Amino acid sequence: MTIVALLRHAETAWNAEGRVQGQSDVPLSNAGREKLRGTKLPAACRGMRVVTSPLGRCVETAALLGFPEVPREPRLTEMDWGAWQGRRLQDLRESLGESFRENEDRGLDFRPPGGESPREVMARVKSWLEEQQAPTLAVTHRGVIRVVLAAATGWDMLGKPPAKLDRAAVHFFEVDGGGALRVRELNVR
Repeated sequence: MTIVALLRHAETAWNAEGRVQGQSDVPLSNAGREKLRGTKLPAACRGMRVVTSPLGRCVETAALLGFPEVPREPRLTEMDWGAWQGRRLQDLRESLGESFRENEDRGLDFRPPGGESPREVMARVKSWLEEQQAPTLAVTHRGVIRVVLAAATGWDMLGKPPAKLDRAAVHFFEVDGGGALRVRELNVR
C-alpha cells in the first residue's frame, strides 16, 4: 500500500465569489496567502515526496508551505468546466434551470459544455495514483479530491458525499499495487 495525501490549494478571489475556476489559472488571493502563513502540515506528511498541479494556485500554495521547487503533474489539474469556467454555480442553476439539474443528476457523467466529466477526471487521476510507489503529498483541487473520494468509496457523485471534506485539511488515501483506493483518514490538520 502506498499512502497518498491530497491537499487543496489556498483560496482565490474566484473561490470567495463562488465562481467555478476549472482550469482557469486564477492566482491565490491575499486572503488565501494570509491563511497559509504559519500553516503546518500534519506530521504524517513529513518526508513525503511533494507534487503539485501545474496551475498557479497550487504551485504557489506548495511554495508557501515550503516546497518552492516540486514536480508539476498535469493529471492533477482541476476538471475542465469548459464554457462554464468563471461562472457562479448559483447563477448556472438559476439560468439553466431544469437542464442544469438533469446534468447534475448524471453524477460521474455530469459534463459542462466543452468540458470534461468527473469520470474522465477520475480516469486521469487514477492513472497517476497507480504510478505512486512512495508516500506522496499532492497539492491539487477540490474536484480532484472529490473524484478520489468517489473512487475510494464507490460514491457515484449523486446525493451527498460519504464524508464532508474540510477544504483546508489534508486527506489521506491508500493505493494498492492493483490501483485500488481506500480512505485512510480525511480532514487531518
